[in-house]
Amino acid sequence: MLLNNTGKDFIPGAVDEYDISNEEDLGDFLMVRLHKDPYLFFPEDSWYCSFVQITTPQGETYHFPCYQWMEGYRTLELREGTAKLICDDAGSPLLLQHRSEELKSRQEAYRWDVFAPGMPRCLEVESLEEMDTNSKFNFTKISGFLLKSKLTTLELKLKGFMNRTESWKKLSDMRNIFWFNKTPVSEYVAEHWEEDTFFGYQYLNGVNPVVIEKCKEIPSNFPVTQEMVAGSLAESTTLQEEVQKGNIFIVDYEILQGIPTNTIEGERQYLAVPLCLFYQTPTRDLIPIAIQLSQTPGPESPIFLPSDSKWDWILAKMWVRNADFHVHQNISHLLRTHLMAEIFSMAALRQLPMCHPLFKLLIPHLRYTLQINTLARVRLIKEGGMMDRATSAGFEGIVPLVAKGASRLTYSSLCLPEDIEARGVSAVANYYYRDDATKIWAAIEIFVRDMVRYYYWSDDRVQNDPELQAWIQEVFREGFQSRENSGAPSSLQTMEELSKFLTMVIFTCSAQHAAVNSGQFDFGSWIPNVPPTMRKPPPTKKGTATLENILNILPPVNITCLALTSLWLLSNEVGDRRLLGNFPDEHFSESEPKRLIRVFQSRLAEISHGIDERNKSLALPYEYINPPRVENSIQI
Repeated sequence: MLLNNTGKDFIPGAVDEYDISNEEDLGDFLMVRLHKDPYLFFPEDSWYCSFVQITTPQGETYHFPCYQWMEGYRTLELREGTAKLICDDAGSPLLLQHRSEELKSRQEAYRWDVFAPGMPRCLEVESLEEMDTNSKFNFTKISGFLLKSKLTTLELKLKGFMNRTESWKKLSDMRNIFWFNKTPVSEYVAEHWEEDTFFGYQYLNGVNPVVIEKCKEIPSNFPVTQEMVAGSLAESTTLQEEVQKGNIFIVDYEILQGIPTNTIEGERQYLAVPLCLFYQTPTRDLIPIAIQLSQTPGPESPIFLPSDSKWDWILAKMWVRNADFHVHQNISHLLRTHLMAEIFSMAALRQLPMCHPLFKLLIPHLRYTLQINTLARVRLIKEGGMMDRATSAGFEGIVPLVAKGASRLTYSSLCLPEDIEARGVSAVANYYYRDDATKIWAAIEIFVRDMVRYYYWSDDRVQNDPELQAWIQEVFREGFQSRENSGAPSSLQTMEELSKFLTMVIFTCSAQHAAVNSGQFDFGSWIPNVPPTMRKPPPTKKGTATLENILNILPPVNITCLALTSLWLLSNEVGDRRLLGNFPDEHFSESEPKRLIRVFQSRLAEISHGIDERNKSLALPYEYINPPRVENSIQI
């Protein structure tokens, strides 16, 4: 049947309705076939179909979700929107064949590739142009992304910063890098970065709030004594007593051991492998009390203390923050959110047909992830990209670091409640990331559990769903490298196991990514707070640090600006946002899933209200995982 109304059809943004008459009762609709054919001499153009909706003379409505581009001349088959497991189609050879052909087509379109040895595999494309249009940013988003990039670079060029290769003359000069790209938090950081209380705060509520752990005993390779830290502890207490009370915490950057360092513009760069000890004071502040810049104690690896000279202590903290920059960017952010989300996405596209309830549940949380990760590989982390041109590790260090992180990745570390418990931080004070994330995890968990119960209703249906099992097997193989010691499941046996895994996936792609991404410019724009690279080796003795010395260790003017340009882009929304719990694409057509979505949205609104009330009393509000600021998926 030709779809042709009077006047021009298929105008961009329009909703077209067509009356199609038929003398016979067609019965229940299973599929709709859309054909896109050449028309006279007009050039080929692309058509985006959101959905097809059919209303019968009897008033029955059938909804056929699509949300795909039709490029070239082709036929697209759409199933009626009721979600179905493969066993639900057992009586229809036509529908079973459709499922099979859809997955075969997707597996040919979405192939695995190796970006670098040891790193998780990724989508096989050499450039953005090769990507399937349905995985790409829309015009609004890509235009906004490119415009922000050009405006930020233009501002720096107008100020003459991008061509200056010398060291900064004064720390205060760094505040003049941007006229426009400033935030209340970035200004707060520039004012308070030297304070020990703010240094500790960042390990709870900064851009990498997932590395601090309770110290159960002082490590043998970090020989901190009572005499060293007595001045930092409360009166009438000892280091050992505070360890036993659970008030001593530690961050250990051992994963950086052996990672090669970079050479930038002919100058060698450096990376420390520090340990940092923290103390939760009676006033509930978290403060650093001892820093060692290597994993091997000795005369050439002194333990720096708050009682040391001002610049010795500040420089020691800078080395810790530089190490944290690398662990954050490459492990907490790149590996544990972006690359894992790409694996969830690739496995879903390759193993779950559109009619599968889990595809419908997950697809909003996988939107644009393949595009942003491909963009990162093309422009950010590749040899010659920003991370190679402006960080201590560079490309040659990033690859083994991410590979090492991937080889240690565990399922439990991606599951928030288990991670909080394993790190021993369930009782640490003023840990707003933990508080907010725990509530969001619980809301997602309830939403997912109810969806699973509606579609599966028994453990047998989980066990006997070959598409689900193929998806989890592919995630296990690609994401956890088929390692049994990862604790990740290679199959799922119960509704409870399925609900937990889906909760982890959705949380990782939404709230967890927001926690480690959105504050990058806020905390990193003041370069002394998060130096991306260091130009001199870590000090081997005390009493050598001066302000002039520190300015020659921090990155020069042009490298500082290069790093900040990227941080600004990575921290800002560029249009076409879809916030957590908002699903404008209606993949579900049944009333119960729609009701569960509304309940989920209500829970998120309650969580947001609580966060807003708490933040009113904070000098530095924690907003990064407030639901109205969290996107459904990783798209920046």
